[in-house]
Amino acid sequence: MMKPKIGIVSDHGGFALKEFLRKSLEESFEMVDYGTKSEESVDYPSLVGAACQKVLAGDVPRLIALCGTGIGASIAANRFPNIRAALCHDEFTAEMSRRHNDANVLVLGGRVLGTDLALRIVQKWIQTNFEGGRHERRLQLIEDLKP
Repeated sequence: MMKPKIGIVSDHGGFALKEFLRKSLEESFEMVDYGTKSEESVDYPSLVGAACQKVLAGDVPRLIALCGTGIGASIAANRFPNIRAALCHDEFTAEMSRRHNDANVLVLGGRVLGTDLALRIVQKWIQTNFEGGRHERRLQLIEDLKP
């Protein structure tokens, strides 16, 4: 039986937590690692942007993105149409990001979260389905927003 795919990407600030999550999830999921490969300083917009393009191309259905705080990775990911990146700090926001917003990118702060909490957040995000209904209309309203 094939394991479901999940992408994961980080900069140097999220590297340690990325490695922990990747190793913790690889028994149940095919973890596709889009970098970085060390704690050497790198630019998160390039890495997160390339990984979001993999989501949009259908290479992976969902992505976990990390940087030091999660803020920069979240901003970078949300530059892409049809990427709905949610920066989550607890299980409730992770659940709601899926249930109400159909988030396809979970963003975490590697320097903000401990490993146990981060793993619980990821597990909740993976297990939660989009409710649809009135939330579909709201997602369309978001897509229709013009600057």
